[in-house]
Amino acid sequence: MIEKLKQFQALGSIAVMPDFFVDRIIRIESAEKLLAALDEKARNGGGSIRGVPTTDIRGGNAVNVAYALAKFGAKVSLFTAANEIGAAMIRQSFSQFGESTTLRILPGRHGCTTSFEFPHNDYKVNVMVSDVGDNEQFGPNRLSSQEDLSILKNADAVMVVNWASNKKGTELAEHVFKSSPSAMHFIDPADIATRKEEFRDALFKLAEMTDCLSMNENECGQLAQALGLEAPLGSTYGSDDVKAAARKIAESVGVTTDLHTRIGSAWSNGREVEFVHAVRVEPKILTGAGDVWDAADIIGYLAGLEPLERLMFSNAAASLFVREASGEPPTMNKVFELIERVR
Repeated sequence: MIEKLKQFQALGSIAVMPDFFVDRIIRIESAEKLLAALDEKARNGGGSIRGVPTTDIRGGNAVNVAYALAKFGAKVSLFTAANEIGAAMIRQSFSQFGESTTLRILPGRHGCTTSFEFPHNDYKVNVMVSDVGDNEQFGPNRLSSQEDLSILKNADAVMVVNWASNKKGTELAEHVFKSSPSAMHFIDPADIATRKEEFRDALFKLAEMTDCLSMNENECGQLAQALGLEAPLGSTYGSDDVKAAARKIAESVGVTTDLHTRIGSAWSNGREVEFVHAVRVEPKILTGAGDVWDAADIIGYLAGLEPLERLMFSNAAASLFVREASGEPPTMNKVFELIERVR
C-alpha cells in the first residue's frame, strides 16, 4: 500500500467544489450545561458566558478537502466563492503549496458556521449552526469559462461536496461530471436531513456518472430512510451493521459507497463489502475529520489501492487529524508512520 502511494503521480489535478465557510469551533462540557447557562442568562436579562474555549479556522467541506489533498502532496483545483476577506484567508492558507494548487475563487458571500463540540453518551459529537451564504446557489454558471472547462477536462478526479447546502448541487454535479469524462467522480452530500428525498432522486439521476458516494453514519441513516430501508445504524452498532449499511445503500442507488463512522469505515459496490476498524484515539477536534477522510479516500482510489488498503489509509489520516486540536491535516509521511505502527 505505502509503495503504491509513494509511486502515485497525478497527471491532472483533483478538482474540488464548491463551499467555503469560516468555522468557529466552540468546545463545551455538555449540551445540558450550555442550555442551562443560556436559560440563566436569559432570565437575568442577558449577559456573557465566559470561559468557553473557541477557535476560528478556515472551513467548508470543499476548502477542507482541497487543503488536505494539497497537504498530502496532490495537485488541486479549488472552485469556490468568497468575499475579499475570505478570499485572502484562502490564498494565505494555500500559499505554502505554490503552483500545485489552482484557486478559482469567485466573488460572493462565503458561509459562516458555529460548531459546538461536546461529549454525547460515550463519544464526542459536533453540532453545527450555519449561514450558508452564496454556497446555496453555486450552479453550473459558476464554472463556465474556457479555463474552468479545461481544468475539468484534464482533471484526474472531480469532487462535489456539501451537496446539502447547495440548492443547485444536482445541476452542478451533472455539469462538472459531464465536463470531465475521463475523471473519477466523487460525491459527499454532507447533512441531508432536510433534503433527503431530493438527494435520493439526485443520486438516481447521477448514478451512471458517479463513481463514489461518501457518507458518514448520519447521512447514511437519512438516505436509508428516504430509500425506504430499515434504519441501518441505530444508537449502538457494530462492524457488521456498518458493512450491511454500505452494501444496502450501494445496491439501492447503484453507486459504489464508502461509509465512514466513529467505529470504522466500509466500502461496498452493492455485492462485495469490506470494513476496517478506526484507529482508536482521544479526539481533540471533530470538525473537518470527514473532509480529511475524503481526501485520503480519493487519493487511495487514484493510486489504485484495494478497498481494504484505501479504508486503512483513510482511517489513519482521519485519526491523525482528530488527535490534534490545531485543525491541521497530516502529511503523507505522518500517515505512513502511523500505518506502519498499527500494522
